Amino acid sequence: MSTADFPGVRWRGHWVVPDVPEFVIDPTSVGSDLPPAEFSRAQFRQVFDVEDVPPRVPLRLSADSRYVLWVNGAEVGRGPIRSQPRRLRYDEYDIAAYLRRGRNVVAVLVTYYGHANSFWQPAASSGVMGRDAQLVVEARVGDEWLVTDERWRVLRSRAWRALGPGQSLDAVPVELLDAREFDPSWVELEFDDSSWVAATVLKASHDGAFGESRPPVDPYGAMLPRDIGILGGSRVVAPSVTLQTAPAVSDLPDHPAERLVQQLREAGEQRTVQLPLTVARDQDVVTLVTVNFGRIVAGHVELEVDAPRGIRLDMFYQESAHYDAIAGPVDSAPRSSASYITRGSADHYKAVDINGLRQIFLMIPPGAGEVTVRDIAVSEYHYPFTGGAAFSSSDPELDRLYQAGIRTTEMNSFDAFTDCPTREQRAWVGDGVVHQMVHLVANEDWRLARNYVTLGASPRPDGMLPMTVAGEIEYRGGYTIPDWALHWIHGVWNLFRHDGDRLATLGLLPVVERVLRWYEPYIDDHGTLSDVPEWNLIDWSSVFSSGRSSLITGLWARGLAEYAEMADWLGNTASAAWAQGLWDQARHGYEDFWDRDRGSYVDHIVAGEQMPALSQAAGAVAIVSGLAPHDRWTGIVDVITDPARLVIRSWIGGADGGYDMTKIVEHSLGIYRIDWDVDCEIVLAEPFFSYVVHDAVASAGRGDQLPSLLRRWSVFLHDGFDTFGECWGWGTPVHAWSATPTKDLVWYVLGVTPAEPGYGTVQVAPRPGAIERLAGAVPTPHGLVRVEVENGQVRVDSPVPVRFVSLTGDESSAAAGHSEFTL
Repeated sequence: MSTADFPGVRWRGHWVVPDVPEFVIDPTSVGSDLPPAEFSRAQFRQVFDVEDVPPRVPLRLSADSRYVLWVNGAEVGRGPIRSQPRRLRYDEYDIAAYLRRGRNVVAVLVTYYGHANSFWQPAASSGVMGRDAQLVVEARVGDEWLVTDERWRVLRSRAWRALGPGQSLDAVPVELLDAREFDPSWVELEFDDSSWVAATVLKASHDGAFGESRPPVDPYGAMLPRDIGILGGSRVVAPSVTLQTAPAVSDLPDHPAERLVQQLREAGEQRTVQLPLTVARDQDVVTLVTVNFGRIVAGHVELEVDAPRGIRLDMFYQESAHYDAIAGPVDSAPRSSASYITRGSADHYKAVDINGLRQIFLMIPPGAGEVTVRDIAVSEYHYPFTGGAAFSSSDPELDRLYQAGIRTTEMNSFDAFTDCPTREQRAWVGDGVVHQMVHLVANEDWRLARNYVTLGASPRPDGMLPMTVAGEIEYRGGYTIPDWALHWIHGVWNLFRHDGDRLATLGLLPVVERVLRWYEPYIDDHGTLSDVPEWNLIDWSSVFSSGRSSLITGLWARGLAEYAEMADWLGNTASAAWAQGLWDQARHGYEDFWDRDRGSYVDHIVAGEQMPALSQAAGAVAIVSGLAPHDRWTGIVDVITDPARLVIRSWIGGADGGYDMTKIVEHSLGIYRIDWDVDCEIVLAEPFFSYVVHDAVASAGRGDQLPSLLRRWSVFLHDGFDTFGECWGWGTPVHAWSATPTKDLVWYVLGVTPAEPGYGTVQVAPRPGAIERLAGAVPTPHGLVRVEVENGQVRVDSPVPVRFVSLTGDESSAAAGHSEFTL
């Protein structure tokens, strides 16, 4: 990779590690299959002189696993963004504003997680590379180069430790910091690092490596530049603080969350307090401080205290509005937490990793001496929504849903799209399609929307995608959710339609084709799909995918049609014809799923017999795939949106708002407990698959129904929550796969979509239903398209030509600029 600031392929900076590893000292280990080192954090420093500060000082760096960069005590940035190790990213900064004449210091904290977690996986063993905390830096300071080499000073910190493998539920790291072992002034120029050791330059040791220590080297290859923007956000202070006391419980476990839960079960009444708060400790009493932010926040937790040296303060992070340690869903509640042992001075903690939460429970242990809690806050750190995209209407409820979808997606937009910030933080390849669509309609910065498909393009050897990428699930290489890859294909198609990037589409189509071909062995004599293995999730609603599946066949057929469209656009007619041929075969066999009496499609066929289950998802898939004849579409929509027939059922959701472990086990064993009238009732899609349902409603010409259908999402906006939850009645309160109302309001109610790839022409087809007034601004590669709808009149200001579709389906066109139409 080459840029104007850093010409050529070979870096000048060397990969360095904290100390000389045993496997470097022992030459017999060179080239052997070395295990990853255990978790550690390493502090790297380099002092250097600058005679005159140039106007620009470009610096680039990367690390395994993560870094935080300071220059002269000021934080500059964090990274690298998540990726597979062989697609490791680097970051670039201009540090001129941080420098001064004379002596300067660069400081970098490098974290190596050791064990794969939800957002990082170890590199494959390649000799000595990729086995421990590594850093590479290079900066051009005028005519001089500042590079990582043996002149850098380094300390492998004893301040941080990790819980043992498996103790951190949901794979989000739990931070344990002993501040007695940590001097916060280490990032400053005046800090004395004479007791530290020289960094070790690490040389590649595999066959043919030639002892190279500068990128590109295996297992990282030619590292790629960061392809997304900078994360950030505001510092949030909780509006509510309460205090409780409890008798001290003896023999508490090490896990901070478990310690807090045990003490919360013994806690007395809460009383409202304010910060700063001074606690006079008692030998037998624990003090519990609760801060409630009133909604979900996500970022770096901060704690400032005055306390004697050596006091362990535990923090437990919760997503719920009213957490009950006794009656709550204990087994499925998040265990995100942290522990901080006080230094005795300058005790200001800022977490290295990101956590999502609504409440923080802080435990002050029994003992002697006062503890003053001065501040507890969260510095939000997520991907920003920028630009002038907007939606408003004469209906405050719809406006609130539009904003809630953005906030929900924002809380799951970090260095990748994640499922939820409070539990997993995994990059699920299926979930992210909804996040992507929200970004495409509400954010002028589409880089994270593009990153979603490139990060997900990481197939297994058989061509199928992992269910999550760049984390422990991809690292293990086990079973997957095949239909999640079909939603990823829809994401590729979304991007093709919106940005019209031929080179990007061309690069992704081979991965799309391999996913589609993975299904070929499961094509039955009817052209449909049968007995597809692995975890065919489809949706958290109670749908059936065993035997001969209309749901899997329909999603696959949608992917075939989208692939054929993209291949044909690129001039690859042979590939388009292959996909079209399979789609045609599926269309003929799909008729077997049609239930004429009930007017929609059943979920599956077993042993040649239609099973009675007829879900909302099955009817929707029949439409979006195009497999159902067009003249059936409106009738199907009438059936699957009939409130008198719809019921909410899930194979794994619990009545207590959490996950029902009995249901989960039974589902994994193929036990389906049907507790609804399967012959008359239709299972409602959960919020995730509702994006497909709403696509079907709009495709059938019933977009005017969507404002009414979207109101169901208001059920999530209670007790101060401004985000959408995971499922109807259970799950996390901030799950971005549920954010479809935002894209639906723009695409189908305001009616703004690409009329051709790259928005060469924009289609405007408002379907306001009973809404009196609509207005919005929608991002395109050419600028914002602005639409206003009121009293049957439509005003459009567009940087590209307009195709307008009236309520009767009549089309008219207008040149770029201002135009007006009658709806």
